[in-house]
Amino acid sequence: MKTLIIIPCYNEEENLERVINDLHAAAPDVDYLIVDDCSTDGSAALCQKNGYHYLSLPINLGIGGGVQSGYLYAREHGYDITVQMDGDGQHDPAYLQTLIAPVAEGRLDMAIGSRFVKKEGFQTSFMRRLGIGVISVMIRVLCGVHVRDTTSGFRACGKELTAYFADHYAQDYPEPEAIVTAVLHGCRVGEVPVKMRERIAGISSISPMKSIYYMVKVCIALVVFRITACRRKGGRT
Repeated sequence: MKTLIIIPCYNEEENLERVINDLHAAAPDVDYLIVDDCSTDGSAALCQKNGYHYLSLPINLGIGGGVQSGYLYAREHGYDITVQMDGDGQHDPAYLQTLIAPVAEGRLDMAIGSRFVKKEGFQTSFMRRLGIGVISVMIRVLCGVHVRDTTSGFRACGKELTAYFADHYAQDYPEPEAIVTAVLHGCRVGEVPVKMRERIAGISSISPMKSIYYMVKVCIALVVFRITACRRKGGRT
């Protein structure tokens, strides 16, 4: 099926070459699009120099806006499946077929690559795992779906959900909110086991000490989002 890999990028100059080299080695025939979110380093220049397929945003939109730009591109160009894959090297493209398979076979509308199903590979810090676990419980309470790796940005979506995300995609906390959005839209969401790697270079925007703060903000945002969605539909919480 016609597949697009969306690679959001903000100041990933040190990581992009390995990411694209690994992608070419694992899936040489799959299309990809690097979405450069107005990076302040040499990410855009590197993409131009190496002839990568990329889109440079004129202003910084954040991770949600960057990924949504990729979904817009995918919808306009008729892709059947879209895959999000981070530009920091944590997501191994060797698992692309594993991730895509349940969507291509019609079993899921969104497949999330989870490091916590088999608990292999890089498991991130204790504080961040704690935050992810609390968000997992919150999502289960709000929409009845059990997702372990709620903040994983390694995920595949089918054509219908791609079209929906092109118009409706969370901006502040996109990974957890996108799960709730998909479920409320009537889509099937599940996980597949993958191994993740540590970031190649650079520093994550969410440090271990910021994980609790992030968890609290995400949980509040999810509750507000769920209530707002219910009111729009005139239904019950």
